[in-house]
Amino acid sequence: MATDHFEVEREVLVAAIRTQVSLVSAELGKPVLDERVLRAMAKVPRHEFVPAEVQVYAYVNMPLPIGHEKTISQPFVVAVMTDSLDLRPNDVVLEIGTGLGYQTAILAELAGKVYSVELIEDLATQAKRRLGRQGYANVEIKVS
Repeated sequence: MATDHFEVEREVLVAAIRTQVSLVSAELGKPVLDERVLRAMAKVPRHEFVPAEVQVYAYVNMPLPIGHEKTISQPFVVAVMTDSLDLRPNDVVLEIGTGLGYQTAILAELAGKVYSVELIEDLATQAKRRLGRQGYANVEIKVS
């Protein structure tokens, strides 16, 4: 079994998100995010959804370039957006803009099915491969 060298970095990132949420809780209208969202953030290997040249920055709470003049969203933003959906295990989600699939993977952890649409064929192809390597069978990606 392969060792996940980034597990500690994910835990630190989730702790940073918790802290950031507490600092802006008035603006968010809630003091904490759903624990299910934070568990998904702690589980999904963000480093697997960024290009190799920026993997070292995968757990820094910032957007990162993924090619084609696109970025992977800042983890705090992913957490807040996902929390606002209040997803349940049987929910079906439509995501617009797959990118390399990180947000898709977070959604797939929480929902029964995720349909994602990506305009850039290369990103969609890479996302399918990355999501497949992580075992996400409840995701369908369409290029449109």
